[in-house]
Amino acid sequence: MSNYYDLTVREKEAFVMLPIIEELKQLGGEAANDEIKRALVAGDHGLPEDVLVATKMGKNGPFKPFDFTFNFGVRNMIMAGYLERPRRGVVALLAQGRAVTETDRQAFAAKVFAVSDPKWEELSKKKQKAREAAAANDETIEEVEESQENAWQTKLLDALNNLSATKFETFCRALVHRMNIEIDETIGISPTGDGGLDGYGYLTTDDLQTVRVALQAKKWTNSVVSSPEIDKFRGAMDKFRADYGIFITTSTFTQNAVAAARTGSKMITLVDGDRLTKLVAKYEVYVHPVTTYELDDFFTTED
Repeated sequence: MSNYYDLTVREKEAFVMLPIIEELKQLGGEAANDEIKRALVAGDHGLPEDVLVATKMGKNGPFKPFDFTFNFGVRNMIMAGYLERPRRGVVALLAQGRAVTETDRQAFAAKVFAVSDPKWEELSKKKQKAREAAAANDETIEEVEESQENAWQTKLLDALNNLSATKFETFCRALVHRMNIEIDETIGISPTGDGGLDGYGYLTTDDLQTVRVALQAKKWTNSVVSSPEIDKFRGAMDKFRADYGIFITTSTFTQNAVAAARTGSKMITLVDGDRLTKLVAKYEVYVHPVTTYELDDFFTTED
């Protein structure tokens, strides 16, 4: 199997199309973008484990090339009648997508391109040129293909990675506190001698049961979290008798790390960079929403 990073832009789109169909079937036929992306990496599809967090610098700042690959792969399959977007940020299988039985991803991609390529040609000259520029230069063109959501998430991750380790740990404690976890003022607060934890707290359920929660925060940019880090965190959890753990990173997790988090008597919830940005938005931790509008195709299509 070819090395993903050695492929051309179009080859990368072809590489992910059939896996997207397969993972959507596993996810029940409809799922959010981030759910599908995580499933693509977790599955046996030949994608690098760091593909979700790999960034490049474009003319408008840092961006994630895989966002373009994923979005164009989905767009092509929408044009070809395999998928639809029932609402923003969600992808769903159509009947033609549910009926796919191909196992050769290149042959399947060729069928998709045979339908989608002519439709790209029908788009307005302005939009088509913008797409070609994005494919050729691998740069972000926010007004055409990258949603504002993806743009601000990349900006947030970049800002988080620029924090000191201590400040990032403080940020993560603020996040889980906003999620109704009462932070212990003694365990995991000190930058040194924290016993392997970056936070510790108590979550009381509606039926007044209280559980102990351990927190680990890793601000990594050039590597992914592997299973030994999960094992070390589990050992710290046992030391403080935590009932479950939360491991937050700006990066992502290897498949072995995901498996390690699900084994044993105490579960560990893994929060990668994509999920972290969504939680920050949901609980508005040191961010605030801004309302804006995008123009419909009415303004770019011919009469």
